[in-house]
Amino acid sequence: MKKTFQGVPFSILELALVNEGSDESAALQHSLEFAKRADELGYYRFWLAEHHNMPGVASSATSILIGYIAGGTKRIRVGSGGVMLPNHAPLIIAEQFGTLEALYPNRIDLGIGRAPGTDQATAFALRRSLEGAESFPESLKELRTYFEHNENKLVRAYPGDGLHVPVWLLGSSDFSARLAADLGLPFSFASHFAPQYLDAALMLYRENFKPSTALQNPNAMVAVNIIAAETDEEADYLAYSLKQKFLHLAQGISAKFQPPKKDTFTPYEEALFSRSLNPLTTIIGSKETIERKLTTLIEQTKADEIIISSSIYDPVARIRSLEIIADLFDN
Repeated sequence: MKKTFQGVPFSILELALVNEGSDESAALQHSLEFAKRADELGYYRFWLAEHHNMPGVASSATSILIGYIAGGTKRIRVGSGGVMLPNHAPLIIAEQFGTLEALYPNRIDLGIGRAPGTDQATAFALRRSLEGAESFPESLKELRTYFEHNENKLVRAYPGDGLHVPVWLLGSSDFSARLAADLGLPFSFASHFAPQYLDAALMLYRENFKPSTALQNPNAMVAVNIIAAETDEEADYLAYSLKQKFLHLAQGISAKFQPPKKDTFTPYEEALFSRSLNPLTTIIGSKETIERKLTTLIEQTKADEIIISSSIYDPVARIRSLEIIADLFDN
């Protein structure tokens, strides 16, 4: 049974971060252990994000990893947060997620994004074209038809045909917000790295939402960074790795996930990552601090669901952060 905080369910967004000094095998094993603990604690979903050509991220083969996580857990829903549809043929995604749904009934989610999840050179290697994002609405429509049972279709997804795989749209701007509203689909906003567009995207989605057979009312998920520890000081120390990750992204540096340090960033470095790490959607601190800031977030966004990204170097501290957040769940 899913648990909530102030009536809002909490989920997990996972990238299978590869630590400096470690490897992909260890990262994937830790993702499974992290998912198992999330399952035990009552988190609702465990989503994996598609990224490519990044030495610090091991979730590139997203569908395979979803099967690995779903097979090692019992209750928690597992899905993509998300699959970058322009990188794939819609039929292939329908077959992959149809297979996952057949293996793990009523536990699979399909979150869809239109960004490449990588740099332009890698996007070209994946697609052989950079035009995929332009045809995203058409590709999404094609994908959804493969889950509809229709005897007259010339091409059908097996498995997939007639199976219920919930489709979410993911976004970091207004495009997916408008499309999700128009199609009557649930919407997840990537405010863990694009907080400056959060309010506008949620407003567009809710004001323009059209009920559909998939969803009668708007369902908005808000993505946040949360690093929880026993004290604010310890959480600040652990958060060094998160800030370093965003600094590397801003500088175009390709690296594994770095350990925390008792060090400070220069004002210039802070300016590079502070735009992405807004205090509203990057929450760092003790249980009491987390509770106060989550309350503010929920009040301001009216989120229907929260999905957490927890970029913490030490696997033990990462699971402890998960537990501290779960201590806030309603009984």
